[in-house]
Amino acid sequence: MNKYLSLALLLFVCAFAQAGSEQGGQFKTLGPWQVHYIAFPSTFIQPNIAKAYGLERSNYKATVNISVLSNSAEKPAQKVRLTGEARNLLGNKQNLEFKEVVDGDSVYYLAQIDFSNEETYRFKVTISQGNTQQVLNFQQKFYVD
Repeated sequence: MNKYLSLALLLFVCAFAQAGSEQGGQFKTLGPWQVHYIAFPSTFIQPNIAKAYGLERSNYKATVNISVLSNSAEKPAQKVRLTGEARNLLGNKQNLEFKEVVDGDSVYYLAQIDFSNEETYRFKVTISQGNTQQVLNFQQKFYVD
């Protein structure tokens, strides 16, 4: 993976995390991990970056980005197994199929879902590594550009 594209995606995610908006990045401490997560409309990604990561850009498609960091300083980025689902408020379910992206010491996981304007999704992501398992739950409302 081109390091400049990875850096651009990482900076993109960081910009949203610092923005503090409803679609900003967040994190939760779950057991031995600090789990960073963000979900946003795929149109926020530049076309060349989306192509490099195999992501579809659409007014009706969202991207979920999750990275798992260790609470210990000795091995920050973690390779884990993610499974999950997203349910809208009517209970319609979409399974999350995560792609692992490794670039140097950085590891993050990307998945996409379809959405309608002003649709809210509840995400449930199971994070596993060896005998350790944690569940990340979060909610996000999406808007069509």
